[in-house]
Order: sequence, then C-alpha cells, then structure tokens
Amino acid sequence: MLEETTISRIIIKEYMEELLNALDVDVAVVGAGPSGLVASYYLSKEGIKTVIFERKLSIGGGMWGGGMMFNKIVVQEEGKEILDEMGIKTKEAEKGYHVADSVEAVGKLISKTVSVGTKIFNLITVEDVMLKNRGVEGLVLNWTAVEMSNLHIDPLTVKTKKVIDATGHDCEVVRVLERKVGPKLSTETGKIMGEKPMWAEIGEKILIENTKEVYPNLYVTGMAANAVFGSPRMGPIFGGMLLSGKKAAEMIKKVIQ
Repeated sequence: MLEETTISRIIIKEYMEELLNALDVDVAVVGAGPSGLVASYYLSKEGIKTVIFERKLSIGGGMWGGGMMFNKIVVQEEGKEILDEMGIKTKEAEKGYHVADSVEAVGKLISKTVSVGTKIFNLITVEDVMLKNRGVEGLVLNWTAVEMSNLHIDPLTVKTKKVIDATGHDCEVVRVLERKVGPKLSTETGKIMGEKPMWAEIGEKILIENTKEVYPNLYVTGMAANAVFGSPRMGPIFGGMLLSGKKAAEMIKKVIQ
C-alpha cells in the first residue's frame, strides 16, 4: 500500500542528506552544460569530490537543441575521442567532421558523469562567492525560484577548494566576482573582455588556451572561457567544449590538495 507522506518523507530525507554532504567539497562546478559535465566526469573518476550546481531544470546546456533546434551536433577528431569514451555514437559526415545525436550525447554525458560519483543539484542559482585568504573558497546558493520571484530570501553557502565556471556565454560566476572585486582577473584588461562574433575555427582553437584559472581557485571552461578572455563563439560544434572540460579537470587534478 502506498502512503503519500511516506513518499514525501523519503524525498525530503534523501535530498537533505545529499545536500548536507555537498556543503564541503573538493570542486564545485557551476553549470551543467557539456564542458561542466565533462570536467566533473574526469574529476569524479579520480575520486575528487565534485558537485554541479545548475540553475535550470534541465541538464545539458545548449547541446540539447543542436543547431537551431536540429538535434545534431558536430565534433572534430579530438572531440570524438571523448564521445567514444562516453559510448556516444558518431558518424563521419565529411572528412574531419563527425556528427552525433544531441539527445543521445546529453543523455549519456549525464549518465556517465553521475555514475562516477558527481552529484548534480538543479534549480539552484549561485548568487555570490566566498572570498577569503586563498581566493575563492566557497559559493553562495539560493533556489532559482527565489531569484525568479525576486524574493528577499537569504542564501546558504558551500565550501569548496576549487570552482569551475561552466555557465556558458554569461560567465555568471566570474561576472559576480568582477562586480565585487573590480579589475583583478587574469585577462589582458583585468576584466571580462566579452564574447566576440562567431568564428568557429579560431574559437575552437583558442578555447583550450582560454581554459584556465582566472582568479585564485576559480577556473573557466567552455563558452565561459571564451567570453571571459574575449574570443569568438563557435556555434554547434562541440569538440572544443568537451576538450575544455577535460583540460579544466586535468589542471585541477595537478594542484588540488
């Protein structure tokens, strides 16, 4: 026999246990798009305690829609290797251009990332960072619904050794930091330089170079990296996004204590 409050109690208890466990982590990834998922996958595979906070209901960022709602994505040879590791089917449509189903790609990225131990919290917005002696040492969280409703509700915090901003074009975590501390980022201007118009070849090449620590303990990956460092957008080719997430994970693995 099913009893409604028993169902509610199980949901509340299990969620709260996971949230309490996420109050002190090694790496907090903000944004569950492709680069954030890939970074979390490679970190969690190494036993590094990693959580993702995603402000939306859905996980996967812009990959779901492919290009202009045609649910196909393109990757180059290097990006295909990551899709192969995730068990995502690809087809070489033209030499050097591999096409995949965007729905399968997102579904398997999520499944693989969760299966290695990453906990994903959706419907949570990062509204601020905690700055202490070492730089960014935590995140300030609230429900996305609170932000959307413009309610004056105080947030809660989580402690983390490293943060990855994987929030895409808006580079939301870096933008909050810039607003609070001024021009102190590791860019040419010390500020967010802004995303340039589309140029897929250049954008893909420079994205990996832009994937780096932009402020002590704060890293940028995916489109957030190109937005922060003033590089072009790429459109629905996702190889660079995947490789950027992997690079962020590799950089953090080398320095995390």
